[in-house]
Amino acid sequence: MPYTYEDVGATREDRCPPGFRRLHVRARIGEGEAVFRRASDALMTWEMHRALGVGITSDADKAAPGVDVTVGLGPIKAPCRVVWTAEEHRRTAWAYGTLSGHPECGEEAFVVDRTGDGTVWLTITAFSRPAKWYARAGGPATRGLQHAYAQRCGKVLRRLCAGLDE
Repeated sequence: MPYTYEDVGATREDRCPPGFRRLHVRARIGEGEAVFRRASDALMTWEMHRALGVGITSDADKAAPGVDVTVGLGPIKAPCRVVWTAEEHRRTAWAYGTLSGHPECGEEAFVVDRTGDGTVWLTITAFSRPAKWYARAGGPATRGLQHAYAQRCGKVLRRLCAGLDE
């Protein structure tokens, strides 16, 4: 199944293609190597998403390029495919792009990084535009829900890493 947009991988370079809305949310998760490792594991294994209370089905236990994943929000099913991943010394990340049937069209990246002072952050960037009538009809409310979802990711990941700060 092909992606529903052309600029596949644009989130890797933090680009927003013309005609799409940009989302950028950053949340402090904690400090230290243990927090970074725990946050990275929760991110790569879908645990953060499952802890959000959304349904996740995937053909793999871990995010990797080409892995299909469907996010379920109540009756809404949002099929995606992992576009890129990164597992580096101070950065763990992946992004997925929308497939046919997704209410939106675009890409979303989830990045856990550990800065030089040891602080661990979750950054979510995305570009999207409505693909289904109900996403278009939602207008600003749909964008508000996307922002709230991204903020909730930070809160959930912080909770999953609680007590590990150095």
